[in-house]
This record gives sequence, structure tokens and C-alpha cells, in this order.
Amino acid sequence: MLNGLIGKKVGMTEVVDAKGRRFAATVVEVGPCMVSQLKTEATDGYDAVQVTFGRRRLSRVSKPLRGHFAKANVAPGVVTREFERAGEGELKVGQAVNVGEVFKVGDVVDVEGVSKGKGYAGVIKRHGFAGFPASRGTHEYFRHGGSIGNRSFPGRVFKGLRMAGQMGNRKVTIGNLRVCQVMPEDNAVVILGAAPGADGSLLIVKHAAKQRKSTEQSAKQG
Repeated sequence: MLNGLIGKKVGMTEVVDAKGRRFAATVVEVGPCMVSQLKTEATDGYDAVQVTFGRRRLSRVSKPLRGHFAKANVAPGVVTREFERAGEGELKVGQAVNVGEVFKVGDVVDVEGVSKGKGYAGVIKRHGFAGFPASRGTHEYFRHGGSIGNRSFPGRVFKGLRMAGQMGNRKVTIGNLRVCQVMPEDNAVVILGAAPGADGSLLIVKHAAKQRKSTEQSAKQG
């Protein structure tokens, strides 16, 4: 099938394990995603499966995309992404891919989304700076970031310097989260931990690219 699907964040909840421990979890509505194109090495130079999620009004879709989706006999989706093939199973254009065909309990996944936008923030809130002493002659300089460079060398501000600016509203990927429940009847999964974004925002859920070894696995191998 595929190595991931497109979904929508429903909200957060908590789960309780057999030992009575409670963990924060995120409910994600994943799929069904419609296959809109199959890309191959011969025609496109690489292998991938293009899928679309949701449904968009036809008046909001450009004519080239209308033709693209009409060729696949698929309704225009809200978001379209490409995924790699994974596992067995034949895929056809126009086919619906459901959550139960891609994920199972115990899978380790990476969740990609856009974090909540928090507006313009200073260096203390945005980067965790300590600020300046509240005494010892400090005057109207309590929450500033301090020096950002020298005059003679380098004579400029280095790129990437931590400063005040837009906080949040950027692409974030949370890696190595575990699927604790799959609900095929609701097209949803429950993932341990927090996923980026607000409730209702779009998410990309993929099988983990770099799976982190658990403490138990490391102990066995060590």
C-alpha cells in the first residue's frame, strides 16, 4: 500500500494502559484518501502514488486541476500529496485507501503539520532567553536580546540569529509517535503524544523515517 496518509486533527484525549498509567494522545481522522495519479520510473522518473484528501468546491479549483482529477474520476480534494509505496497490494487510479490498510496498532509514525500561530513574540517567549538582571543598574532593558554582532567584524548580523519575530505558524514534524488504537469505522487513529496544529488542521501521518530504538530494545542488543 502506502507509507502514509493525509488526515485532520480531531483533538486530544487521554489513554490508560494496563498498569493504570495515563498518557496524552491525539485523535486524527486519517483518510479515506483517493488515488489521483500513479507515477512510475518510466513516465515520471520516479515511483510515487499521488492521493487527495477531503473535497473542495469545483468553483475553487483551477481548470488544469479539474482536468487532472476528472481524468482520474476523482473529486477535487482539499490537499494533495505524494507517498511512497509500502508493503503489498495493488493500487489503481480512483481507488480509496483507508486507514486500516496503512496503519496498525504499534506502528511508529511521524506526524507533519503547521504549528499554531502565536503572533510576534520576543526572545524570552520565542527562544527561552533569560533576560537581564532586574537590578544592578539595568534600565529599560529587562527583556531584550542583547548584542547581535560587532561593528568591525563581521560587520553584519549572521543569518539564523535568534531574535524576536513570528512565533509558530510553521511546518513542524513530530517524529517517532506510536499508534495505540486504529478505528477503521471512524477512519481515525489514536496516536500517543501531541501533534502540531489546532483542532481541524491538516496533518500528514507517515511511517517513521528514522525509528528511534526503545530502551528495552537497546538493552537487549547491548
